[in-house]
Amino acid sequence: MTKKVAVVAIGGNSLIKDKNHQTVPDQYQAAKETCYHIAGMIEQGWDVAIGHGNGPQVGFILRRSELARHELHEVPLDVCGADTQGAIGYMLQQNLQNEFLRRGMKKQAVTVVTQVVVDRNDPAFQNPSKPIGSFMTEEEAIRRRDQEGWHVVEDAGRGWRRVVPSPLPKMVKEQDAVEELLRKGFVVITVGGGGIPVVENEKGELEGVAAVIDKDYASSLLARSIKADLFLISTAVEKVYLNYGKPDQKAIDRMTVAEAKQYMAEGHFAKGSMLPKIQAIVWFLEAGGKQAIITNPENIERALRGETGTLIVP
Repeated sequence: MTKKVAVVAIGGNSLIKDKNHQTVPDQYQAAKETCYHIAGMIEQGWDVAIGHGNGPQVGFILRRSELARHELHEVPLDVCGADTQGAIGYMLQQNLQNEFLRRGMKKQAVTVVTQVVVDRNDPAFQNPSKPIGSFMTEEEAIRRRDQEGWHVVEDAGRGWRRVVPSPLPKMVKEQDAVEELLRKGFVVITVGGGGIPVVENEKGELEGVAAVIDKDYASSLLARSIKADLFLISTAVEKVYLNYGKPDQKAIDRMTVAEAKQYMAEGHFAKGSMLPKIQAIVWFLEAGGKQAIITNPENIERALRGETGTLIVP
């Protein structure tokens, strides 16, 4: 591979700040701030591939689809993934290119619509657990279950929701293209939303499945596959904490894989937020990765200088 290669995974919070800033122009503005800091990293000599979340955006597409279904066909989940890769990729690549122009950098960003192969026998398919789309009445949920084969669950007294599998990513189908683009000096936006989940048949042909891949797991797979030097996860917090949200919470400046595994076993990291990030990093480092960082977007450059963030090493 090229010089210093980093995979940067940015969370949904990098695009949607809060409930009052969800529109497309709001997301564009939020992407602009994150891209400013990623451009700073690129200016320091890193070649970068960017993965991103898409949970809220897929939710919006599904909701629009539900509201319009008396007039228009609904959008399948795998196509929602492709749609968001295009839309979010557009926001990121345009903001990056504008930032490169401001800085006088001869760089270009490009988005690759990325399929990620999952195992059709992954246990997740027997146990769909990822809620997507809007809340429904019990009657509506049962109807969709019976007519369309949806898995539905009652969600904490708030109504019924569709749940889909969240299988582990096995292979980034467009990996060769991503590597070639990085080699040529492009910034590559890829594995958006964890990638579009696809399965292979006996002939090696692909087909999309109704599932959701964790974007940190997919970014970790990409980082391992292209042998990146650094895996950086940009999220809502400046550092990782033990006892997060409790009076005795304690920031972690640096930890090893062994310490990370111990903290995971002790239950320090929440299942829906920090746990998959730490797990994704452990997999990367155990596969030969040199270092990983977790911090928030505005502290990316400072974290690279070792001034903040949480550094995780083998």
